[in-house]
Amino acid sequence: MSKFHVGAVGLGVSGRIFRGVNLEFPGLPLQQSIHAEQFMITNAMLHGERALKAIAVSAAPCGHCRQFMCELPDSGKLKILIVDSHAEESTLEQLLPHRFGPHDLKEDAFPLLLAERDNRLELEDEDGSEGSRELREAALEAANKSYAPYLDCPSGLAIRTAGGKVYSGSYIESAAHNPSMSPLHCALVAAVALGGESFVDIREATLVEKRVAQTEHAEIMKISLAKIAPQARLAVSYARRKL
Repeated sequence: MSKFHVGAVGLGVSGRIFRGVNLEFPGLPLQQSIHAEQFMITNAMLHGERALKAIAVSAAPCGHCRQFMCELPDSGKLKILIVDSHAEESTLEQLLPHRFGPHDLKEDAFPLLLAERDNRLELEDEDGSEGSRELREAALEAANKSYAPYLDCPSGLAIRTAGGKVYSGSYIESAAHNPSMSPLHCALVAAVALGGESFVDIREATLVEKRVAQTEHAEIMKISLAKIAPQARLAVSYARRKL
């Protein structure tokens, strides 16, 4: 769509390297696009990385991505190398001074993005839930890893392609709301990063979310899947907190 190709690379504290690219979806609103930095951070999350030390990106991070990176541990100290004709290295604090972030919404300390987490969710009705058991279990696992500290609306999605491969994604919340990554966004990142899959090959999708939530994903997900994966069937199962 934009023909503006962006690449991002992140160095984790484990020493591993994670890549990201921008994804755009014809027929959907521009705000449904996934930025390269978001892709890379989601990729790191999929691989269990606990923090990032540095990021290199082929173009200066937009304000949207700078805000998204505020969710990372020690985000202000994160080194960011912009690999253009100037090849400048900065910190996020320099690129986004006086920033709005997690602790503007929650005063008490809490585990930030990429930290290990368990939301302690279980399916309300295992026997009556929609979709295949394999996808429900994968989506529930993703929901339990979801980063949703502000509105407490964790959710996860699992997708199956025509080739039978299963990929899952966890909802990632931003303090600024708009940069948040839906579970569908994160599942699409997984499909590209882990399998190089084409979105049109998605055949099944199962969403797990809380029945009563301030943020719900099912309806917008139906619209998105109808555009990028018209043969996909979406099932929704509801989860509750374990007693």
